[in-house]
Amino acid sequence: MDRIASFSVDHDRLEKGMYISRVDGDVVTYDIRMKKPNGGDYLGYAELHTFEHLFATYARNSIYRDSVVYVGPMGCRTGFYLLLRDTVSGGEAIDLVRQSFSFISAFEGEIPGAKRQECGNWQEHDLAGARRTASDMLTVLENWNTEKLAY
Repeated sequence: MDRIASFSVDHDRLEKGMYISRVDGDVVTYDIRMKKPNGGDYLGYAELHTFEHLFATYARNSIYRDSVVYVGPMGCRTGFYLLLRDTVSGGEAIDLVRQSFSFISAFEGEIPGAKRQECGNWQEHDLAGARRTASDMLTVLENWNTEKLAY
């Protein structure tokens, strides 16, 4: 089998940030790296789950809602993938992620989609952890720009 592109990235050199992972036709996959790969510090399952609910909810309700293809966690628990149609520029994608993370960092109340009837693991959530991670990433992405999107 062919080696997939994401396995060709040197994870020992990869730092926290936001990168373009691949482009498939009109879909751009963004690698939002929230933890240093192989650094021993990973997103906790409950934190990651809550982050997913809030990130997806915000992105799918943003002005880019029609361009959002997918928002989901990486299996290695070091970040998230955001797939957007190419109608959204790199700068707009960075802004969407910043806005999403700002929303998450300040979120209070009931987690969207976290009721038993709505979620397959409704009891495993960590809002405080999701908020801490979002705040940390806002610092990382504060001066992020399109030139930094390349691995």
